[in-house]
Amino acid sequence: MAGKSRFSASDRLEYLQGLVTEFQDTDSEEAKEQVLANLANFAYDPSNMEALRLLQITELFLDVLTEENENFVEFGIGGLCNLSMERESRDQILQSGGVPLVISCLSSNRDETVLSAITTLMNLTTAASRAETTDGAVVQCMLRFSLTQNPRLRNLASVFLQDYCTQQQVDRAQEEMQGQSQSA
Repeated sequence: MAGKSRFSASDRLEYLQGLVTEFQDTDSEEAKEQVLANLANFAYDPSNMEALRLLQITELFLDVLTEENENFVEFGIGGLCNLSMERESRDQILQSGGVPLVISCLSSNRDETVLSAITTLMNLTTAASRAETTDGAVVQCMLRFSLTQNPRLRNLASVFLQDYCTQQQVDRAQEEMQGQSQSA
C-alpha cells in the first residue's frame, strides 16, 4: 500500500468537483472558507494537480485574492503558493496575469498571507517573469520586511532579496526609499 494513492484519479476529480460545487452553491462564508482551506491543502499534493487544473482551481484562487474576506485571501494565496511549486501551475498563474494579484497580498496585515505571497513570488520567478516579480516596488517592500521584528518574515524577505534580486535592484530600491524619506 505504501506509495499508492488511496483514491483513483476519477475519485479524486469527483471529490474535488464536489468541493468546487459546494463553494459555488453555498451562501455561507464559513463553508466557503472551509472549502478554500481544503482546496489549498489539496494543492500541496502533486497527485492532485491534473484534477485541480481541470477544475480551474488556479482561477478560483486568483479570484478570491480580491475579496474583502481576509480568510478567503489567506487561503487563496496559500493555495497559489502550493500550486506554484509545480511548473504547469506556475505557468498558468503567470499566463492568467496573477503576479499583480500576488503582489497585492504583500500589503496584508496577516503574516501568513504575506509569507505565502513572498514564497509564491519566488516560485513564479522565471527568466521571463523576473522583471515583474522583482519590480522596484516589490524590492522596496522586501527591504522593509527584511527590517521587521518578525523573524520568519525578515528571513524570507532577506532570501528573496539575496536570491531573486540583483544588487543593482536592491541599491536602486534603497536609494528610492531614502529619497522618499528625505522628501517626506
